[in-house]
Order: sequence, then structure tokens, then C-alpha cells
Amino acid sequence: MTSLAFPDRLSALREQVQAISATTRRGRPVLPFGVAEIDDRLADKGLCTTGLHEISGATCNISDDVAATLFIAGIAARAGGRQANMLWAFGTRDLFAPGLAQAGLGPNRLIHAEAGRDSDILAVMEEGLRHGGLRAVIGEVGRIGMTATRRLQLAAEEGGTIALLLRRWRRGHADPLAEPSAALTRWRIASLPSEPLPVEGIGRARWRLDLVRQRGGEPFSCVMGGCDAKGRLALPAESGDRPFADRGSRRAA
Repeated sequence: MTSLAFPDRLSALREQVQAISATTRRGRPVLPFGVAEIDDRLADKGLCTTGLHEISGATCNISDDVAATLFIAGIAARAGGRQANMLWAFGTRDLFAPGLAQAGLGPNRLIHAEAGRDSDILAVMEEGLRHGGLRAVIGEVGRIGMTATRRLQLAAEEGGTIALLLRRWRRGHADPLAEPSAALTRWRIASLPSEPLPVEGIGRARWRLDLVRQRGGEPFSCVMGGCDAKGRLALPAESGDRPFADRGSRRAA
């Protein structure tokens, strides 16, 4: 097997050290985004990797749903490192493997579980989280109650695994984040026009991230370039040092 060049090995080692050594101010492990405009505004300076995080598209539009899905894929890709030990539970076979791979989550790193009903998906997630041998557990559900999210949060703490819950728009376009939740963070992701290129073509995707609730911190909004092949976000190219947007930062979850 061909070994990585020295710069690639050094970059991979830095990512591993960052993932292992990063902890919250409360002593819990975290996964930073690696973008100061996000990490500096998160109460834990990253996503706690022993807790539940909820993500939804900003609207029922398919482009927002795709953006939310890729946002989750990028988090999972960074949380899982190079290991193929992540679980994605769903009810409908609509995951697009090439799209996930472009966000850093290749098919060799992911276990698929078609569970059908939301209650079955939640049961699969809970078992996966309590197992303790997975680096990330992802599930797709519609509207669920506080009790179910508390169970997922407790299972994530017990198994030391990050739980990522994709809240899908269902049942007459009801807001999937309208109900109370025990999640540590709750995100809405909106698709924006892609970054312009100096030539013909489609530039890097751009998303508006609305952190509508976080435990121990304030909500905020910002515009980011979509995930690259390693699951990383970036400031949009044309933004430079422009302060990031804070519109709607007080919107209730």
C-alpha cells in the first residue's frame, strides 16, 4: 500500500490530535468545526461528542433538506476519522451515496439501517449509541417528543458517542423543531446560491447556519461554504474578513 506523503501524514495527525484532545470547558470531549466564526460562539467551542444534536432544513424545500443532510455528513465524517464505524438509520432509501462521499462520508465508512417507522429508527439509534463502539450515530425522523430525545441524550452519554438527529419536514410541512427537545444544539440549515466562479461552472455550495438553540449559550446565524471532501466548512470566498451575519439570532427553537 502506498504511504501518504509527509504533508498529508502531518495533516492527518493534526486532525487526529485535535479530535482526541479537544474538550469542553466542562471536561467533555468536543468536535470543533475548525472555523472560528462558529467555534468561538459555541458554548463548548465545538459539538459535544457525547450528546445529541438536532439538524433540520430551514424549509421543506428539497435544497434545504439536502443542505441539512450534507451538514450532518460532514460532522460525521470528521467525527469518524478514517474509521468505518458510523451508523445511519432511516425510513426511506433516499440517501445519495456520491453526495455523501463528496462531504467526506464514503460508503466504506457507513453502516445503513433501514428501520421504517420513526419509533423503530429511534430504537436503532439508542442501541447504536449504547453500544459504545461507533463514532457517530445518525437518524432521520419527523416529529418526536421530549422523552425520546432525553433517551437519546442519555444513551449518547452512556456510550460516549455523538448522536445526530436529522429532523425531516413531514405531515403538512409542520416545523420539525417546533417541539421541545433535550438536544444540546439545534440547527436549521438553508441552501443559498453557490459561490460565483470567474469562469462558467458551479462554485462551492453556500449555506446559512442558524443555531436556534444551544445549552449554555446564545443562538446565532452565519453563512458558510458547504462541506469539502473532508467534511470541513469554510468562510465564503467573497466574504473575506467581513463579519458574519447575525440575522434571526434570537429566533426561538
